[in-house]
Amino acid sequence: QVQLVESGGGSVQPGGSLRLSCVVSAATFERYTFGWFRQAPGQEREGISTIARSDGKTYYTDSVKGRFTISKDNAKSTVYLQMNSLKPEDTATYFCAASEIPRGVSWRSPHAYDYWGQGTQVTVSS
Repeated sequence: QVQLVESGGGSVQPGGSLRLSCVVSAATFERYTFGWFRQAPGQEREGISTIARSDGKTYYTDSVKGRFTISKDNAKSTVYLQMNSLKPEDTATYFCAASEIPRGVSWRSPHAYDYWGQGTQVTVSS
């Protein structure tokens, strides 16, 4: 069974930074594609970034390009999301997700992923 545990959320002022971590308990960390999603109250879960298992390529939704960076450390079985220049509209619960089998679905879709963490809250406010 695969388990994902996020941490690193908190409250920060606009313009600040946070680094989210997602520790993955899996037999073979390298076989998964990982994504970060966020969900604000009353809104749908939004895919914001992914890192491919095959070549480590990264993709971002437009609203976070240039501000957020996804990365992973295979030795630590951990996925990171570095978030800089945070804005109030970034306030949401952030989720880490893992995909084992490609489904031909956009990485932005929650349906592309098999396993989810419990989420960590990020609040950006002055």
